[in-house]
Amino acid sequence: MKGFLARFAPHPSVDAAACEGANKGMKRILATLLLLTLAAPAWGQDFEKGSEAYVQGDYATALRELRPLAEQGHVAAQFKLGVMYGNGQGVPQDDAEAVKWYRKAAEQGDVVSQLMLGISYQDGQGVPQDYAEAARWYRRAAEQGTAVAQTLLGVMYLEGEGVPQDDAEAARWYRKAAEQGTAVAQTLLGVMYLEGKGVPQDYVQAHMWFNLAAAQGDTGATIFEMVLLLGTGAPLLSERAPELRDLVAKKMTPAQIAEAQRLAREWMAAFEKLFNPALDGLTNSPKLVR
Repeated sequence: MKGFLARFAPHPSVDAAACEGANKGMKRILATLLLLTLAAPAWGQDFEKGSEAYVQGDYATALRELRPLAEQGHVAAQFKLGVMYGNGQGVPQDDAEAVKWYRKAAEQGDVVSQLMLGISYQDGQGVPQDYAEAARWYRRAAEQGTAVAQTLLGVMYLEGEGVPQDDAEAARWYRKAAEQGTAVAQTLLGVMYLEGKGVPQDYVQAHMWFNLAAAQGDTGATIFEMVLLLGTGAPLLSERAPELRDLVAKKMTPAQIAEAQRLAREWMAAFEKLFNPALDGLTNSPKLVR
C-alpha cells in the first residue's frame, strides 16, 4: 500500500485473516444492497416474481424464476444470479460462478455488474487477482457516471495499481464522484488539495471539500467505503473529515476560512437544488459552517 492510504495501514495487532474474512463479508453485503437499490429496472412477470421472492428470502423460487431469464440474456436477472452465487443464497456459495454471471451482465453494459466484476478482479475473488482488469471494469462503470467506480478508479491511479501512477488522474476521478456528493471522494479530493497532489496546493479548496464531507455526518460513511478500507484495518476516511478540516484551518487566515465556508455553502445550495429541490434553503446547518 502506497501514498496517502499507507498512513492508514493496519496496526500490528490487527488480525489480517479476520480483516480478510470481514472484507469478503462486506463485499457480499455490498452486492446485496446494490441488487436491492441500484440494479436497472426490468419488466416481466417472471422477473418480478423472482425479484419479490428474493426480497422475501425465498431463494428457491427466486432461483427457479431468475435462472431461465439469465440464461436468455436478461441483464438484471444475470446480476441477481451472480449475487445469489456470491452470497450462497439458494445455491452453494461459489465466487467463480458469481463472476461468470456478473461478466455476462457487465458485457451488456450493466454498471453494477461492471463494478462487482472490478471488485472481484481487484481482490482475486472468483478470478485470479488482476489490477489491470479491475481498473478496466471500474473505468467502464465510472464512465457511465457511477460514483463508487469513479472513487475506486481514483484510488487505483493514486496507488499505481493496474494503471500508471498518476495523481492528476486520481484527482480527476475523485472530483467526478465528489461532485455527486460522495463523502469519501470529497475527503480524498480535500487531501489532494491539502498536499498539492495532482492539483495545485490550495487550502481553501481543501477546507471546502473536508467541510462538505463533514457536513454529512454519519450518513457520509457508505458501505462501499467500508469495502474499500476494511481489509486494510484503516479508519473510514469520511469520518476523519472534521479532523482534517480543522487541521487545514490551522494553516489558513480568517479570510481564507471565510472564503472556504462561503464556497461550501454555495456548493451545497446548488447541489441540493439540483438533486432535491425540497431541501433548497436548508443549507445553513451549523455542521457546514465551522
